[in-house]
Amino acid sequence: MLYFGDTVAALVAAAVTVAILDLGGSRGDLAIYVISAGLIWPTLAFVVGLYRTDQLASWASAVVEVPRALVAILLVTWPFYGVARLVDLAMPVLTAFLTVALLGLCAATARLVIRARLHRAVALRQRTLILGSGVVAGQVVKKLRNNDQFSLVPVGIIDDDVHDVGTPNLPWLGKFTELESIIAKRQIDRVIIAFSRASHEQLLESIRACRDAGVAIDVVPRLFEFLDGVRALDQVGGLPLLSIGPTRLSAVAVATKRIMDVCVSVIALVVLSPLLVAVAIAIKVESPGPVFFRQLRAGRDTKGFHLVKFRSMYIDAEERKKEIGKLNESRDGVMFKIQDDPRITRIGSFIRRYSIDELPQLMNVLVGEMSLVGPRPLIFPEAEALETHWHMRRLELRPGLTGPWQIYGRSQSPFQEMVRFDYQYVAGWSLARDCELLLGTIPAVISGRGAY
Repeated sequence: MLYFGDTVAALVAAAVTVAILDLGGSRGDLAIYVISAGLIWPTLAFVVGLYRTDQLASWASAVVEVPRALVAILLVTWPFYGVARLVDLAMPVLTAFLTVALLGLCAATARLVIRARLHRAVALRQRTLILGSGVVAGQVVKKLRNNDQFSLVPVGIIDDDVHDVGTPNLPWLGKFTELESIIAKRQIDRVIIAFSRASHEQLLESIRACRDAGVAIDVVPRLFEFLDGVRALDQVGGLPLLSIGPTRLSAVAVATKRIMDVCVSVIALVVLSPLLVAVAIAIKVESPGPVFFRQLRAGRDTKGFHLVKFRSMYIDAEERKKEIGKLNESRDGVMFKIQDDPRITRIGSFIRRYSIDELPQLMNVLVGEMSLVGPRPLIFPEAEALETHWHMRRLELRPGLTGPWQIYGRSQSPFQEMVRFDYQYVAGWSLARDCELLLGTIPAVISGRGAY
C-alpha cells in the first residue's frame, strides 16, 4: 500500500507540475515525464529503505524514516531533471525542483493516510509470544500494551522455569521444547526473547525454531539499560561485538545545540502566540489566580531555576496535596501522580492532555535555563533521590522541554525508568537524535498517551 501511495503521489506531483508550467512539449513528451516520475520515485524509495518492514520503529511511526526520505528527495531531483532534458521540456531545472517540492507534500500526505488505515487493520496485528518470565518479561508486555501503535499483541509466555516475581498476566503456553508446535498452533507472528533461566543452547535452539517457522524475532539484550550508546556492530575474528563508544559533548556540538534551541524557540513563540494568548484568557476566565505556574527545578549541574508552565490547577492545589496523598498512584516513593486529580481545572485537564501547559517553557529555553530536548526537569526532592553515578549523568545537559521520557512513557513511567531514559539520552546524545525526538514528540502529544 505504501508503494501504491508513493506511485500515485509521484504521478500527481508530476502532472500538477506539467499543468502549472508552460513546458512547450508534446502530449507524448509530457506523458513520458509524468509516467517516468511514477516509476522513478517508488524505485528510489525502495533502494533507500522506505519500504522496510523489519524495523518495528518504522512500522510504528514515520519519524525514523525522515532522514532516509530526505536523502531520497535530494537524489530523485537528478533523475527528474534528466528525464525533463531527455524529452526536451522547457525549464528542466524548475520542472525538476517543482516536481520534487510537490512530491514531498503528496508523498507525506499519502503515507500519513495509508499508515492511519494500516494501524486500524486487525489483520495486520502481530500475535506475539514472550520467551521468558519475570520482571523483564513483565516490562516487555507492559510496553506492548501501552504502545499499541506497534500492533503487537502478546498472547502468552513460554518458559521451563517460570519466575515467581514480575511475570506478566499472560497464559503459560508450555516449555521451550514445545516452541515449534506452539508457533504453529497459536499462529504466532513474532517472538520476543526476554530474560530467562534457560540455557544458552536452549535459547539458540529457540531462535533456530523461530527462523525455520518464518517468525520475526526480537531479543532484549542483557544490560539493556546501557545499550543506547551503541555505535556499530564490529567484527573481531568473525565474532560480532556491540561497540559502545564514549560520549563526547564537544564545544561545537554544545554550541550547535544551543543555536538550535534559540532559533526554534523564537519561531515557536511567534507562531504559537495566538494559542498562548487564547489559553491564558481561558485560564483567567475559568478560575481565579495567576495564569502561569512557576516552580523551582534542578537544572544543569543541579543549579536551580524557575520552570514556567500554564497553571492547570486551582490555586489551593499545594495545600490540598496532603489531603489527597493517599490517592497517589506512583509507587516509586518519589513522584506524585494521580490520573484523575481533583485539583485540576477543566481547562487544565485539556492543556495537560496535549502538553499545551508546557509551552511557556519555551521562554526557559530561550534564556538558556532549558533545552528543547533533554532530561526531564526534576523538582529538588526528585533530584535528591538520584543515587548512583550513572544516575547523575543526566545532569550533564540542560533539562528539556521534551525528551525520551515524553515520547516513551510520560506519566506512565515510574521514576527509575524515567532516570534510565535520561541516562540513555545523555549517553547516546547527538544532534540527529535531538531532531528525531523533536519530531517524535508531535505524534506522542497528539495521541495524549500517558498524559494526565
